[in-house]
Amino acid sequence: MAALEKTQKPLTREQQLVVARTEFLDLQRRFDLTIADVVAFFPEEEGIGYLQQLIEASSAKPPRKR
Repeated sequence: MAALEKTQKPLTREQQLVVARTEFLDLQRRFDLTIADVVAFFPEEEGIGYLQQLIEASSAKPPRKR
């Protein structure tokens, strides 16, 4: 098993974020977590940074058409 791990290429930062986001969303659905639950888990600075990322991501998306 250790030999397999050594031969695998390390993930890029973008790939790491995709994996982390996927794992988080799975946990969020499984345990019915809210954003407040997640922010409270991290140190204050990281929680604020996470909220800022969510705000930026939501404002970058075009508005939905009705």
